[in-house]
Amino acid sequence: MTKTIEINVASRAPSLDDRPLERRIGLIILATDHTTEVDFQRMVASAQIGVYVTRIPYANPVTPENLMKMQPSLTAGAALILPDEPLDVVMYSCTSASVVIGDDRIEKAVQAAKPGVPVVTPTAAAVKGLKALGAKRISVLTPYTVETSRPMAGYFARLGFEIDRFTCLGLTDDREMARISPDEVAAFAEEAMAPESDALFISCTAVRAAEVVPRIEKAIGKPVVSSNLATAWACLRICGEAALRPEFGALMTRPYPEG
Repeated sequence: MTKTIEINVASRAPSLDDRPLERRIGLIILATDHTTEVDFQRMVASAQIGVYVTRIPYANPVTPENLMKMQPSLTAGAALILPDEPLDVVMYSCTSASVVIGDDRIEKAVQAAKPGVPVVTPTAAAVKGLKALGAKRISVLTPYTVETSRPMAGYFARLGFEIDRFTCLGLTDDREMARISPDEVAAFAEEAMAPESDALFISCTAVRAAEVVPRIEKAIGKPVVSSNLATAWACLRICGEAALRPEFGALMTRPYPEG
């Protein structure tokens, strides 16, 4: 005969913290993304800062048309990150889609689910990062085709940057972009940098560039901004984390520009 086990209710209810962690960063990433979560766990997450992720549908190839198709999923994706709880910042992790959809439209879509939350895109973060580094002339490296790269060139040119050299690798699948080895990223980055440029921007949140930024900076003698480095820096600064992290590159030693 099975013995009945008595289960007792504690004598009091537990006291509750306001939050499990002091700060909350929400990430909206592509269903196919291999890289963003890894980079944010390495550069951003801590005992004080939690990183909370949702994924939205995405279908390759990487074309302006397919990138635009993500826009309707942004609000629902944001709503799934700790529903009905406030976040300190939400980051949408797709650089090329941020160009095609537009930073303002992305912000509006996210804030429809999370009112008032600061919204970070890789493009807007890269612009702030380049300005924080004092860069006016830039070189750009993307993994995309010419078709997908052209709107990005226009984006930076419209915002006042002089583009000395723009190099693309001609890939159409973001899963292949994630499989470019860090050594290859570093090698292509050195080739992509024009000597007259103030800084190099490496686009795409799928590309494993952030981990080799310090190596590239040492090789070219100029600061480097990658998509994931820029968004990690922006999210940390918005959360009030001002610690200097030179081991991640020059950008992580800079304050976040106002406005």
